[in-house]
Amino acid sequence: MKLIIGNKNYSSWSLRGWLAAKQSGLSFEEITVPMFGKQWDALKSEDGGTQPSHGKVPILWDDEAVVWDSLAILEYLADKVGRDRFWPKDAVARGMARSMVAEMHSSYHALRGECPMNVRKRFEGFTPSEACRQDILRILGLWAEARSRFGSGGPFLFGTFGAADVYFAPVVSRFISYQIAVPGFAAAYMQAVWEHEWLQTWIKASDNEEWVIEQYETIA
Repeated sequence: MKLIIGNKNYSSWSLRGWLAAKQSGLSFEEITVPMFGKQWDALKSEDGGTQPSHGKVPILWDDEAVVWDSLAILEYLADKVGRDRFWPKDAVARGMARSMVAEMHSSYHALRGECPMNVRKRFEGFTPSEACRQDILRILGLWAEARSRFGSGGPFLFGTFGAADVYFAPVVSRFISYQIAVPGFAAAYMQAVWEHEWLQTWIKASDNEEWVIEQYETIA
C-alpha cells in the first residue's frame, strides 16, 4: 500500500489518514507531497488514480483500489483487518464513537478556520471567537462523556486507542498549539495522545520538515 500525505506540520487530514494506516497494522509506503508546492499543483491536475481527490490528501493506493478522504481510508482499512481494531466492541460505545468521528469529520468549522494545525508552533494571546469557543466546549463535552462512560480500559476516549482518537488527535495538536485552557481530565487525555508512540513519530518528523507555509504561522 501507498499513502500520499501532505506536510506533517500542517495537514490535519493527513495525520488522520496516517494514524488510521498505523492502526491497521499493515505495512505501507509513505509519500509526502508538500502543500501548495509544484508537486501539489501537479497532483491536482493529474489524470488517473488521484483525480477523484481533486488534489486533496490523504490518498491510499492498495493495488487497484484508490481511496481518498481520511474517513473512507479508515473504514477501508477496518474492512481489511477487522473493525474491532478501530471501533469499540460494545455496541453502545461503538455507536457513540462513530457519531463522534462523523461529527468531527463534518463540523467544527470555526475551530478549523481560526486554529489551523501547526504542530511546531505555540501561539501567544489567542482569543477564540464565540463560534470557536462553542466548538471547543462541544468537543470537551464529548470527550468528558466518552471518558466517563467508556474510558475505564485505558487513557483514551474509549479506553484503548481507536478511531475516535485518530480523529481527535489533530484537535489535541490544535489545543496545544493555541494554548487552549482545558479541565484536568482533558489535559490527561491530551497528554496520552501527545505521548503516544505514533504521535511522537509524527511530531519529530514535522520538526524536521523544511517547508514553511506563512499563512499558518500567524493568528488570523
